[in-house]
Amino acid sequence: MARGLAWLPLLVLFFGLAWAGRNEYRKLEAYKEWAQPFERAKYDIYAALGQQGDVLTWGLPTRQGIVSVETLNLTEVSQAGLEVNAQPVSSDELPSKGKFSLGFTLEDGRHFSIPFTEGEMACQWLDFLRTKIPTR
Repeated sequence: MARGLAWLPLLVLFFGLAWAGRNEYRKLEAYKEWAQPFERAKYDIYAALGQQGDVLTWGLPTRQGIVSVETLNLTEVSQAGLEVNAQPVSSDELPSKGKFSLGFTLEDGRHFSIPFTEGEMACQWLDFLRTKIPTR
């Protein structure tokens, strides 16, 4: 009986890991379905992002699908940049840690931030999206 109780924490850990894996798999499958109509898309734990023409769409990935979806038209963007901990930084001075995001300021003054887990991926997306933003 004592040996059986000694294995109980491992059994609980195994079931916890199995549940977490299944949960993440369901999120990924929901993202795959959501991302099909986009030309370019990305998934990470903070946000799912899709680009179709001049329109960016992003939201929070969950098992039920992408929620809190927001849309942004790149033709309305007056300024785009990389942010770390909600502060603007240049791609050359990218720190190794922090909360990375792409920041977009629209012509009407509204500001949107799209979170990323990796700064390098955020830089790549920013470089690509700058080619889509019309110069003024």
